[in-house]
Amino acid sequence: MDLFGTAGIRGDARTRVTPELALSVGRAAGLDGDEFVLGRDGRETGGALAAAMEAGLTSIGASVRRVGIVPTPAVAFAARNCRGVMLTASHNPPTDNGIKLFSEGVEYDREAERRIERRVAEGVEPEPWDRWGAVEEVDVLPRYRDAVAAYAEGLGSEPDGLRVAVDCGNGVAGLATPQVLRVLGASVVTLNAQVDGHFPGRPSKPTEETLSDLQALVANTGTEIGIGHDGDADRIVILDSHGRIVHEDTVLAILADHYTRHATATDPVVVTTPNASARIDERVEAAGGRIERVRLGALHEGIARVYDEGGEGTEVVFAAEPWKHIHTALGGWIDGVASAAVLVRLVAAAGSLDTLREPVTERPYRKVAVACPDERKERVMDALERSLPEAFSQATVDTDYGVRMEWPDASWILVRPSGTEPYVRLYAESQEVDALVADARAVIEREVAE
Repeated sequence: MDLFGTAGIRGDARTRVTPELALSVGRAAGLDGDEFVLGRDGRETGGALAAAMEAGLTSIGASVRRVGIVPTPAVAFAARNCRGVMLTASHNPPTDNGIKLFSEGVEYDREAERRIERRVAEGVEPEPWDRWGAVEEVDVLPRYRDAVAAYAEGLGSEPDGLRVAVDCGNGVAGLATPQVLRVLGASVVTLNAQVDGHFPGRPSKPTEETLSDLQALVANTGTEIGIGHDGDADRIVILDSHGRIVHEDTVLAILADHYTRHATATDPVVVTTPNASARIDERVEAAGGRIERVRLGALHEGIARVYDEGGEGTEVVFAAEPWKHIHTALGGWIDGVASAAVLVRLVAAAGSLDTLREPVTERPYRKVAVACPDERKERVMDALERSLPEAFSQATVDTDYGVRMEWPDASWILVRPSGTEPYVRLYAESQEVDALVADARAVIEREVAE
């Protein structure tokens, strides 16, 4: 039984992430601990799923602390000394919902997820009636917002009157990001800040197409930075003062550079994913650190691996994949609210976002999906481990998480199978990116056809 994808369990609330599933997962997860924090985003189906999850957890003997409708990072924050469940489908459409599990503020790793899957498949019987857990309501939002603001105050400069526009996408970011930025001293204008599970203002996923209103607002009002969030506030998109979206890897490189440059560790490490740009490696290495890569959706596993393998002086100072950032000095969870707060402070210190971007080399970047039936993916990827190095003999090759190839001029490609759709995905960055994509795509299509 495969329930978990790269970011918890996610799918249609009528056919996949149903109350029945929430009840089963609740009982399965309840065997892991005595106390759980339970939160949800603003989706219409969240109330029913929360009731089912609560029934599953308490019927197996765990106590539940309800925190209500909150950002996902607020649940992780509240679960630092226990376990947590967040009911959210992140940036998926309103018909979907999902389940994310946390232990001591960190998402479940693959081993823990497989343990839950086995228990759900086998079934877990409830405890006797007199051993069921208790329920209490807890207001975590004020403490979470205060913690993020206090953390950001130690970085950059006070954004005294800095004009910021935030598009919350009718998600739960509206309960945290504007409030934190105002505490820090920014002048904040919001779009779609009312939590609404229908997402009437725009689709939940923040993209160039869905952020058009924010782009116009920023470009026409003298706003210095724009921020777009997804439905549960773990994802962030940044706009410059002209209303243009800043490439997600440039944002990552800015933050990685800052954390590495200000690290006190002798071996500062930034954990990222195979699809992340070489511009990140360049900034981290220039700042005196190093990069470690881990599979998509497993930043927490990469952090743990660095500490397992590292020696004295090794410290993970930042971890991120495109759009998702872990501020390790704050906690082990992905946090878009914290990213907004930190970036606003850094912009204030630099004087402008353009100044922060200036050291980052931004080469042309492409993402391509090549159709490949699910049943062929394994064979195709095995073949590509041989044929891509043969076609690009001057590149260095890494096959830990797909096939990643790098050249001395910082050009690179990554080929990996999609975990959710019938595609093989190709990522490429190069000054000659179109030619590189065309050559790599030809190799992939040949292997798919054979």
